[in-house]
Amino acid sequence: MNRFIIISGCSGGGKSTLLAELRQRGYAVVEEPGRRIVQEQACVGGQALPWLDMTAFLRRAVEVAVNDYVSSPKSGSQWVFFDRGLIDAAAALQELTGEPVLDALDHQYRYHEHVFLAPPWPDIYVQDTERRHDMTAALVEFERLKCTYPALGYAVSLLPKVSVAQRADFVLKTLAGR
Repeated sequence: MNRFIIISGCSGGGKSTLLAELRQRGYAVVEEPGRRIVQEQACVGGQALPWLDMTAFLRRAVEVAVNDYVSSPKSGSQWVFFDRGLIDAAAALQELTGEPVLDALDHQYRYHEHVFLAPPWPDIYVQDTERRHDMTAALVEFERLKCTYPALGYAVSLLPKVSVAQRADFVLKTLAGR
């Protein structure tokens, strides 16, 4: 059984906070590729940043996400939660460049059939040094993901707009089939 769970959805929708809660509960969490790339590029003075070279940024995000997938533990009984991942990066790259990368990557690196999407939540959305895009861009991204995951055969649950502990409970109960 595939134990790799994607938490995706709208930027600023509370994904990272939810994943911190799941980590605190003892689950393995893989950090978002995009934020790591922004931090890496800032340190080295690189250009693979979404506001400088989106194509280079997305190619790097695909590369990082593939490495995350390959290096994560595949055996065991515990869930591994991914803050975004390969599908998000590949879908954005395909939309931007027209390159048909999504299907091939999805078939080679398949996640658990159930994906959780954080819906737009303007009350908690904030921009920062790593998230410079506005709520409008975040909504466009969310709509793309809301269509992409089901088109690839994933079952999607929208995360409820409740406390972080309640969100974590929702994810775990859904995965347990309750």
